[in-house]
Amino acid sequence: MTQPFRIAGAGRLTPAKTARFTFDGKHFAGLAGDTLASALLANGVHLAGRSFKYHRPRGILSAGAEEPNALVSVERDAARKTPNVRATVQELYDGLTAHSQNRWPSLTFDVGAVNDLASPLFSAGFYYKTFMWPKAAWKNLYEPKIRAAAGLGVAPDQPDPDHYASRFGHCEVLVLGGGAAGIAAALAAAESGVRVILADEQAEFGGALRYEAGAAIDGVDGWTWARASIEKLAAMDNVRLLPRTTAFGYYAQNIVGLVERLTDHLAKPDKAVARERLWQIRAKRVVLATGAIERHMVFADNDRPGVMLASAGRAYLNHYGVAVGKNVGVYTANDSAYYAAIDLKKTGVGIAAIVDLRDNPGGPAVDAARALGIEINHGRAVTKVGGKLRVSSMTIEPKTGGSGRTVAIDALLTSSGWTPSVHLFSQSRGKVAFDEATKRFLPGTYAQDCVSVGACNGTDGLEATIAEAVSAGEKAAKDSGAKGAKAGKIKVDAGENWAGSMLGSGPGAGDGTTVKAFIDFQNDVTAKDIRQAVHEGMRSIEHVKRFTTNGMATDQGKTSNMHGLAIAAETLGKPIPEVGLTTFRAPYTPVTFGSIVGHAKGKLFDPTRCTAIHPWAERNGAVFEDVGQWKRAWYFPKAGEDMHAAVNRECVTVRQAAGLFDASTLGKIEVVGPDAAKFMELLYTNPWEKLDAGRCRYGIMLREDGFIYDDGVVGRLAPDRFHVTTTTGGAARVMNMMEDYLQTEFPHLNVWLTSISEQWAVIAVQGPNSRKIIEPLVEGIDMSDEAFPHMSVREGKICGVPTRLFRMSFTGDRGFEVNVPADFGEAVWEALWAEGQKHGACAYGTEAMHILRAEKGYIIVGQDTDGTVTPADASVDWAVGKKKKDFVGIRGLTRPDLVAPGRKQLVGLKTKDPKIVLEEGAQIVADPAQKVPMTMIGHVTSSYWSENCGHSIALGLVVDGKSRHGETLFVPMPDGTIEVEVTGMVFYDPKGERLNG
Repeated sequence: MTQPFRIAGAGRLTPAKTARFTFDGKHFAGLAGDTLASALLANGVHLAGRSFKYHRPRGILSAGAEEPNALVSVERDAARKTPNVRATVQELYDGLTAHSQNRWPSLTFDVGAVNDLASPLFSAGFYYKTFMWPKAAWKNLYEPKIRAAAGLGVAPDQPDPDHYASRFGHCEVLVLGGGAAGIAAALAAAESGVRVILADEQAEFGGALRYEAGAAIDGVDGWTWARASIEKLAAMDNVRLLPRTTAFGYYAQNIVGLVERLTDHLAKPDKAVARERLWQIRAKRVVLATGAIERHMVFADNDRPGVMLASAGRAYLNHYGVAVGKNVGVYTANDSAYYAAIDLKKTGVGIAAIVDLRDNPGGPAVDAARALGIEINHGRAVTKVGGKLRVSSMTIEPKTGGSGRTVAIDALLTSSGWTPSVHLFSQSRGKVAFDEATKRFLPGTYAQDCVSVGACNGTDGLEATIAEAVSAGEKAAKDSGAKGAKAGKIKVDAGENWAGSMLGSGPGAGDGTTVKAFIDFQNDVTAKDIRQAVHEGMRSIEHVKRFTTNGMATDQGKTSNMHGLAIAAETLGKPIPEVGLTTFRAPYTPVTFGSIVGHAKGKLFDPTRCTAIHPWAERNGAVFEDVGQWKRAWYFPKAGEDMHAAVNRECVTVRQAAGLFDASTLGKIEVVGPDAAKFMELLYTNPWEKLDAGRCRYGIMLREDGFIYDDGVVGRLAPDRFHVTTTTGGAARVMNMMEDYLQTEFPHLNVWLTSISEQWAVIAVQGPNSRKIIEPLVEGIDMSDEAFPHMSVREGKICGVPTRLFRMSFTGDRGFEVNVPADFGEAVWEALWAEGQKHGACAYGTEAMHILRAEKGYIIVGQDTDGTVTPADASVDWAVGKKKKDFVGIRGLTRPDLVAPGRKQLVGLKTKDPKIVLEEGAQIVADPAQKVPMTMIGHVTSSYWSENCGHSIALGLVVDGKSRHGETLFVPMPDGTIEVEVTGMVFYDPKGERLNG
């Protein structure tokens, strides 16, 4: 359990705090505060995984979220297995169990490595050109094998036992990134008194100050300053600190999605504590301090374990106290790698040589390296490395060509420069701009209220970074309304200069077809793959990306995108901006499904909504059906009854006596305000201005294209107040559409919209005896036909509680809908039920409701319409105001194709054999003898057995249906063809005499 690469006296971890862990079944020890990657390196383990396509050995490349290679599976128990965890991010805890991925039977001997030998068969875009012959092999051979090989890691096969939290947050200033820039911006904003949230993905704030040994701020080293500043922020009541929190998405109106890891670092997490918390934070101003990501050098076999980013080697040394090797080589085109060599050399680690692609590098870092006696080879390149499971040598050659030499090493640190992390800025819909001088894409045009500071903004040098961050923090607070004290000054005493950069491939990544110089490590994309994509006709970087899969792995090309872009531009002979830039999409780093789902799993995956009357229905034997999220009583069987018998009885009883129906699930929206009628005029096809208070009207809502979107009865309670009902399934979308138009198209109207679906229980009392049932219980409402005619609404009391009583019918009989506060819904239902028993009433469910309305030809939006049906098609164009000059959809109704012959129109259908009930969705044809494929002229939308009519009934959409009345059409079915007659839509009481009797 020794840690041979742990350097005594180096780093910031406490040697006494040991944490034991296993990797691929082998036992190791690390220190509390380690990541899994740093602990493996402390034990001399570089080999951490296998690549996706070629199964090449891969080691730890980075020390942060950009890691493409060291993806492992972390297992707590049989149900808690998390694949594709970045070892560079996973904090070590005592008892951690991890396994490498994408290998069999072992990491050191992987049979899949045969793919590396067969790599000519798997060149870029091979999946577009292969697996096409023989045709039959795709289903039985190619597809099963490809699917089995796809992906990295193994998904858990048991339900996730952990739970996840979610929270909304609001602040004036949200700072994303906890490095020097982020801390300085947060301090400047917080000292003005505004609410500040500072978030960073690492366990500790500090960013590059964790390893930047040359930084000194306010008289202390950079790390000490960072810790002191965080303590100061933590003590402020107006500041919230969110470590271990990744900002994964930047959305509209300055909403940022973040995931906070709560227990993944704990050995024995409390089961009562959520594993992760999803934050949705809306800020007045977002300060992006997301830093920059170091790029690797591109040369032959640059993917060998032990080849790492220079910043990673430095972080493992200065923060974790781990040397990545004992004889380390450095290959760079940037000064930052010199500082890594200097720090390693000072701790006694051998530096074999620094190879600098630049011709005449100079500056403090170069001078310091020379002063330590480190060999520097400028104007030269590392063209290849030796070794298989671990790098063992590097070959150095003049970059202009010539003889080279091989130098023994056990690790190689590389740096080709730094790429500003503009991912979140781009997600905010900001437009980046290419800086020709530094060859970087930087924030350009801002689309939201945010500002970029520090390295992500292309600002070089610690002093300039701090100054920019302080200014941004002060301005963000001031623009948010702060009137507090001015922020204190932060004095930078010393910093490091990380000058130099190169993009694309180096001399070791020749044009040959055999050299593997990797751009994208995770997806095995090489420099030659990028060139091949261009040679095969790809001109846009988005096409190159899809052809090669560069940047399409879980790391989203954080280290590879700029290299791939530069090689494509060079091959095309175009400037980089002309080739384009790939799109940065959320999430910034992978996010667990659990954090997104939160509590919405199991029984809460799709919440079950029950009405206030649901308990009564349960007690009285109702069979329920799911209607959206609602549980609705489907039918109420009596002893010995099946569904058909129960539904037939219910339908007959309603027609002959009365029935009670729970209609509480209908959407209900209150439209209130001086301009309420004007608003209704614009949203619905009907006229509303002249509708008297106390009257109702059937309303139709269209989309802009003229097709029916929803319908419902609307009651005018007062000149400035409407009670709007919608379909059960349309409640949310209608509310959304109303609010959308009010805010964007009609903001001048003085109107308020309130969803009241949950506030009112609705009891439909339908049938000839309905008034007799209601009248004894009502107070303050004249129930006579003269005072309370059909399509009226009155407010009063029933059973002593407030009611909005509608005189309306969805059965064609005399009917009422009793709206009462939901808390009293069950009690009022029971009172109505008791009265109903005196008059032969029954309770009926949704199936009987559907049949009763179909008998009268009443449509159901979404069943008898399909999104392409106009009011005229559905024979409800009488509800379109002929004199209205404007409403949503009015122009759509005049489109030539909506008034042309040949449209499908809703009609009635009667089977020639009255006992046959058509199948809903069945197709309708004019010629049953026509060869397949037959010409379908329509389909059945609603179909039932009607006990009241004594035969089956149906509605259907048929081409030119209104002109086909009396015509015989055919419904082909597997067991024979059914003849149907086209009829009108009303099958029962065609004159409507039962509405008042």
